[in-house]
Amino acid sequence: MASVFGTLFRVSTFGESHGPAVGVVVDGCPSLLPLTEATVQKELDRRKPGQSKLTTQRKESDTVEILSGVLDGVTIGTPIAMLVRNSDQRSRDYDEMKDKYRPSHADFAYNEKYGIRAWSGGGRASARETIGRVAAGAVAKELLRIRFGVEIVAWVDSVQNIQAEVDAEKVTLEDVEAHIVRCPDLSTAKRMTELIEAVRKDGDSVGGCVRCVARGVPAGWGEPVFDKLEADLAKAVMSLPACKGFEVGSGFAGTHLRGTQHNDPYRSDSEKNVTTTKNDSGGIQGGISNGMPLTMRSAFKPVATVMHEQDTVDVHHENTTIKGRGRHDPCVLPRAVPMVEAMVALVLVDHALRQAAITQR
Repeated sequence: MASVFGTLFRVSTFGESHGPAVGVVVDGCPSLLPLTEATVQKELDRRKPGQSKLTTQRKESDTVEILSGVLDGVTIGTPIAMLVRNSDQRSRDYDEMKDKYRPSHADFAYNEKYGIRAWSGGGRASARETIGRVAAGAVAKELLRIRFGVEIVAWVDSVQNIQAEVDAEKVTLEDVEAHIVRCPDLSTAKRMTELIEAVRKDGDSVGGCVRCVARGVPAGWGEPVFDKLEADLAKAVMSLPACKGFEVGSGFAGTHLRGTQHNDPYRSDSEKNVTTTKNDSGGIQGGISNGMPLTMRSAFKPVATVMHEQDTVDVHHENTTIKGRGRHDPCVLPRAVPMVEAMVALVLVDHALRQAAITQR
């Protein structure tokens, strides 16, 4: 199983949803970076279940334990191991899933690949696997902020057909966290909340999009040709559970434009700093950052587990039906926001270190 990510800043996650714990080992973090459990916990609290009526009601404190790699509040250059213990597993909710596959979940595919699966809670396919990613992302975000001046902010851009209007150049983390749905467009956030609540009461689920901006990224990050910055970002974000689409800058909308409309003209200021007058490229050209903000959007499908009877097959490939049980998000988007930020941070910090290895600039 491919559970390792990164080239110089390497992350390895471990654990299952209903196992004793989940966690991560971060290898390649430079020494002397200020880091505490409180810093990591702040990010995990944004991801944890039960934080609002819009998320799964599984009750987990998601308290992080830093086991190695940190001494007296700073990193020491050795692997950073972080652990979060599971405490509110309710495996009885999954008894029926032992012999049946949930439609559009990973159950069937995992069983076909490995000949066995962690049927209780979804195992590694559960969103609890992302605890390790968010913990590692917290380390990456600190390194990017302190040593490179990079800030990453994500927010819920749409829920089903409800679309927010947000200025990516000005939006702040405080704006995002001002509402439980994590949409800084407050009037739209209210409509999103009403939709998610209605879907939850109906025992169904709904999807949408998360938009993200990374500000302060200098020109020069990215490794052509197979490790282009947007390619690595796409791989990272699309490895998240339920993510089904990714675009940078104008993305698919750019296909409706002509080159004269889509091109981003360059401009040099009085101090010879080069910028572009617009940013349809999303801050990346030729797979390398150009100094403009990185803008991207990712699509998340509706959560697969719904409380309605659906057609499926059992482990003997006999036709049957199944009805979802347990505690599940009616919409993954509010908790996907810190997950997206984490994966973007892991890509950017890896490319920052790779760039530092080849240049003194």
